[in-house]
Amino acid sequence: MSFFPKIIFQYEVEEYLTKVFRNNELITALGTQEAEKKYQSLLSHLSHPPAFTTVRVNTHLASVKHVKKLLSEEIQKQFKGLCVPVLEHPKLQDILLIPVIGPRRDLKKHASEVIVGAQCGYAVLRGAHVYVPGIVSTSRFVKAGDLVSVYSDIEGKCKRGAKEFDGVKVFLGNGISELSRSEIFSSSGPLKGLGIRMIEPVYLSPSFDNVLPSHLFLQNLPSVVVSHILNPQPGEKILDMCAAPGGKTTHLAALMHDQGEVVAMDKTANKVKKIKQNAELLQLNCIKAFCYDGTKALSVEKREDKQEGPPFLPESFDRILLDAPCSGMGQRPNMAYSSTLKEVTSYQPLQRKLFTVAVKLLKPGGVLVYSTCTITLSENEEQVAWALKTFPCLQLHPQEPHIGGEGMKGAGLSLDQLKLLQRFDPSAVTLQAMDINSLQGSREDDLISLANQDCIGFFIAKFIKSNSK
Repeated sequence: MSFFPKIIFQYEVEEYLTKVFRNNELITALGTQEAEKKYQSLLSHLSHPPAFTTVRVNTHLASVKHVKKLLSEEIQKQFKGLCVPVLEHPKLQDILLIPVIGPRRDLKKHASEVIVGAQCGYAVLRGAHVYVPGIVSTSRFVKAGDLVSVYSDIEGKCKRGAKEFDGVKVFLGNGISELSRSEIFSSSGPLKGLGIRMIEPVYLSPSFDNVLPSHLFLQNLPSVVVSHILNPQPGEKILDMCAAPGGKTTHLAALMHDQGEVVAMDKTANKVKKIKQNAELLQLNCIKAFCYDGTKALSVEKREDKQEGPPFLPESFDRILLDAPCSGMGQRPNMAYSSTLKEVTSYQPLQRKLFTVAVKLLKPGGVLVYSTCTITLSENEEQVAWALKTFPCLQLHPQEPHIGGEGMKGAGLSLDQLKLLQRFDPSAVTLQAMDINSLQGSREDDLISLANQDCIGFFIAKFIKSNSK
């Protein structure tokens, strides 16, 4: 049940991916037909949003039950009495799941059109309204209060300020314009604030603009799983190597009851600022954020200064999370992936540099969790095979909770090793529409199972460092 066309890649990237998903190990295990079917299903899933909105409760400030009650009331208000359940997850006890209603195929399209950029469009498909910076074009006579149909320019071909656009555009739903065309494209400089209030989105998800900001954090389900697998303990010293925007950082701090130290690093100053803002908003004091390049975070000799930040001496941390920079091909929805093959293949060497530093910074007996939000072998299972060969002190370890599938064949790992990995593969479940009627007739267990599978593409490996050699 595909509502949008399959994700579009540049030709050389598509060729590369096709080889990945038709590798000999996979074909031998599944057969050519089944491997191809899975790959095509994955391409369809990637252009659609996940079946659930996942929010993590800041358990440092409030109980899940209390936040669930407040959130249920907010959703009732937003959805004007539509009865959409808020579910608790049996294995991830600090998240709440809200089913996404859609795609809604019966929406009437209006004559007045608004074209938004691809990133803005993806946010709309996950519940956001349209903010002025995301608007690329509007029909000629759009006024404040007009009913408009909103489309996404997925290929980035629409010229800013155009009065019409005949290129590839995807219908996202209907809304009410908060501003006139002349206000949106004002010559006095770019406006900020709400541009279009969505009233009939193709996918109905709650908006979280200023909704319980210190109690909730919007986070994809596998991203929550990662912190539980690292399992930080109160009083420990934890490193989050590539931490922005701070979702996992703040989760680690909350799991430790804000006791101990979470060092968060990112090499972009604005992103570090965002980590600090999130820590402050969620009232977590054990987080120390630094603007620093993780590949240079290891110091070989003791420094004389008393500075507490990076670089750090070897064996400084009890646990390390390396949620590595990656090609991001698991993100959903994504209808047109713009990176070149050169960009896609540039991540593997960077990830290895970061990984090497992480191993040296980890104490003997410490835990290292490596994760990405992509679907390639080279950034996932191949990295595990390389790590086990390069660092004899590392051992793969079982993951708890284990909610995704096992690792993908093609990197020469044994079946036992693949079972210790966790790969969230959206194609593991059939793409399906969700409406209020089907929701009311669904068992909670089935909905949870769907949420576990119909999420973003993601990969997790957990290692224990056995000794310091």
